Amino acid sequence: MNLKKCALHTAVAMACGLGAQMANAGATITFGEDKYISAGFGFITSYSSVEDGAGNGKDRSSDFALDSARLYLSGSFNKYIKGMLNTEKSGGGSDVGSNIEVIDANVQFQLTPEVAIWAGRFLSPSDRANMAGPYYSMGGGYWANIASRYGWNGGVIGRDEGVAVVSSFMEDHVAVSFGAFEGDKIYRFSGVNAQPESRGTKDNLMYAGRVQIDFWDAEPGYYGTGNYFGAKDILAIGIAGRYKKDGAISDISNNLAATSAYKVGDYKAYSVDFLLEKKDVGPGTFSAEAAYYYYDNDNVFLAEQGKAYSGALSYLFQEQVGWGKFMPFVRYQKFDADGTTTINTAASSILVTDNVRGGGDAKRFEIGTNYVMAPYNAVLTAAYGKDDTSSTDSTNFVKVSLQMQF
Repeated sequence: MNLKKCALHTAVAMACGLGAQMANAGATITFGEDKYISAGFGFITSYSSVEDGAGNGKDRSSDFALDSARLYLSGSFNKYIKGMLNTEKSGGGSDVGSNIEVIDANVQFQLTPEVAIWAGRFLSPSDRANMAGPYYSMGGGYWANIASRYGWNGGVIGRDEGVAVVSSFMEDHVAVSFGAFEGDKIYRFSGVNAQPESRGTKDNLMYAGRVQIDFWDAEPGYYGTGNYFGAKDILAIGIAGRYKKDGAISDISNNLAATSAYKVGDYKAYSVDFLLEKKDVGPGTFSAEAAYYYYDNDNVFLAEQGKAYSGALSYLFQEQVGWGKFMPFVRYQKFDADGTTTINTAASSILVTDNVRGGGDAKRFEIGTNYVMAPYNAVLTAAYGKDDTSSTDSTNFVKVSLQMQF
């Protein structure tokens, strides 16, 4: 066996059809031609100060946090059969607390150079922000469940159990993916009292698909990235959607009543996303991204139904300063909810309205800079932002985060 240092995500890229540009250092043990096991880990830690966030409700908070911690494993039997197993420190929701949970556990069968079958737990086809995830999104750290909502709220960090066909054509300039999934955790952390599908409904699957076209450089692979740090010229547009019949189920009865009534609706989500990245624009690389989302659940959860928008600009200076390069950015996200959601309990009716992660109108503005020491692997981010909801006063925050992958 030959133990060697390599790019873990290069190995994962081989296993999963990802682009080799996403390289986080790791170790690989090879057993022969196209046979290997790779291992690595990554984390995002941060310090934040939020206006009126202290316990007394009037002073700024001051908090350190471990936002994310992941273990990466990937392997290959041969050039036709690959697999990966990744874990994450779960961060929200009383059902999981702060446990470690499996986010990826899947196998990929490469039928032809253009077509693969994925099976197990993995990211269902969706918008670019969800496919890129927190480690490969502009600005660093988690997005806030405002515009791109499924990555935080649905499945297991956007993952679902299922099977999908992943394909690419025209030398990886056109990518098409479609699959069927369990889809039983669509509103996992939103607090709208969503009920499991077994409560008086049929056991339906969730269907998801994505089509992406790259007009300049190609983006090979399934899992994606939100920024290439000047490695490519990108002009891309993607369209994604997911649907589950009877996917939104709400308990509209008194929780202590002898019988229960349920409000049921179909779950639908559609998005269009755009990414432009052009290197050698003056002394660096210019990037722009935008996305539009439409969420519908037949008025079962009005606080989780509506339209959303996001946009961001960044510029990576090629001149190195000390250990890295500066990359200032600005980002805006907005979710316009169709209304509010009422949850009935024995004591009272709880109105789920406006908060960033619980549904309802929300918007966030951020301005800051990345200090890129190694793309994707060592990135320091400092940002100032403001959160607004229709039911609370706006609050500002300062956040400094460090992302590392080994």
